[in-house]
Amino acid sequence: MSGFRHVVVFRWNEGTTVEQQEDLARRLRALPDAIPEIAAYSVGLDAGVNAASYDFAVVADFADRDAYLVYRDHPVHRAILDEFVAPITKDRAAVQFAF
Repeated sequence: MSGFRHVVVFRWNEGTTVEQQEDLARRLRALPDAIPEIAAYSVGLDAGVNAASYDFAVVADFADRDAYLVYRDHPVHRAILDEFVAPITKDRAAVQFAF
C-alpha cells in the first residue's frame, strides 16, 4: 500500500449554474493549504463527453486512512460541504480505497 484515495462524484440539482460549480471548485482547491494531510487533490466539472456522467468530481490522495479521516472531519472541509455542496447536491457517490 502506498496511499489512500477518496473519490466522490456529484449530480447537481436542476438550476445549478456553472458559476456555482466553479466557485465550489475554487474553494475545494484551497483545501490543501488548510489541511496538510492532503497529499494530492483534483477537482473538476464534467467535460461533457458522456451523457450518463456525473456533473463534478473530487479525487483526493492521502498517506493513509487516518490522514483521510482528518480531512473528512476537518472543520474547513465540513463548512464547504454544508455551505456550498449540500444546497446544490441531487446525488452523490463516493469510494475510498488503499492503493
